[in-house]
Amino acid sequence: MLVIPEILARDLVAIEEALEAVEQTFCAKARGLARNYPVVREVVGHADAVFGVKTGADNSVPFLGLKAGGYWPHNLPRGLTNHQSSTLLFDPDTGRASALVSANYLTGIRTGAASAIATKHLSRRDSESLGIIGTGTQSVYQLKATLTVRSIKTVHAWDPSPDNLAAFGKTVTDLGIAYRAHKNRADAVRLSDILVTVTPSTKALVERDWVMPGTHISAMGADTRGKQELDPQLVCAAALFVDEMAQSLTIGEFQHAYAQGLVDESSIRGSLGDVIAGTADGRKSVEEITIFDGTGVALQDLVVADLAVRRAIEKGLGFQVEF
Repeated sequence: MLVIPEILARDLVAIEEALEAVEQTFCAKARGLARNYPVVREVVGHADAVFGVKTGADNSVPFLGLKAGGYWPHNLPRGLTNHQSSTLLFDPDTGRASALVSANYLTGIRTGAASAIATKHLSRRDSESLGIIGTGTQSVYQLKATLTVRSIKTVHAWDPSPDNLAAFGKTVTDLGIAYRAHKNRADAVRLSDILVTVTPSTKALVERDWVMPGTHISAMGADTRGKQELDPQLVCAAALFVDEMAQSLTIGEFQHAYAQGLVDESSIRGSLGDVIAGTADGRKSVEEITIFDGTGVALQDLVVADLAVRRAIEKGLGFQVEF
């Protein structure tokens, strides 16, 4: 078995490579060549943690495996990130475990990649302003991934933590981009052509009336029952896209509008993979509001882990162990 520790994973996969790989596996799923299997995601009842297991396979590559991990909200004082996860890959031909890959960094870039792919296919091409609701660790991945697909001139941000806003602002300005931190969420939303929400919120942070016509929204925070970032009235007023239908309606952003009877499966225009594959329409007009519900799927995790393994083998890196 090949073991890839966290410090090595960071050197093996760049955001641009992750974006290309995730886009390809989304397309493979739309064409029936890849599948996400049912997710296990539960509140642990210890340390306020949420733990989940995501599994899947892409026969076009091929790869097979699982990612296990979750959210431990008290980790920062311990010198650890709140999100902790690991990916286990199996040989598709024999079923033998073939690689164990630390997935903290890889989870960050695959989440940024999914959002950026949605932005690439669903936002207006002339979009120049990016709004970020939630400026924790994931916001940097979102920023850098978005910059690979759109020419962003100004970043607007909101976060309840002034320290988070300041740290994120330094990252933005170091890249030579104008930065505005907002005390009012509504101002950040109204001024954004592209809006990314990436928080652990359990109540709506973005209201319908704040969103301008033509805005694209990547809602990336909701991945557990009860999480919420968007007003259900906003959801039912927009063109809707998902990474995985079943997850979106049960643990994703659209769960709330679905539970209230405001949307159903027929309200979803398609998966992001369908748009990439050309089997579903993306944005239909410059005035349309589009929303991508990024719940996070196994295929994203597995494709970046598989890429890390391939790069490690090419470079003679990682640690081989008997298993």
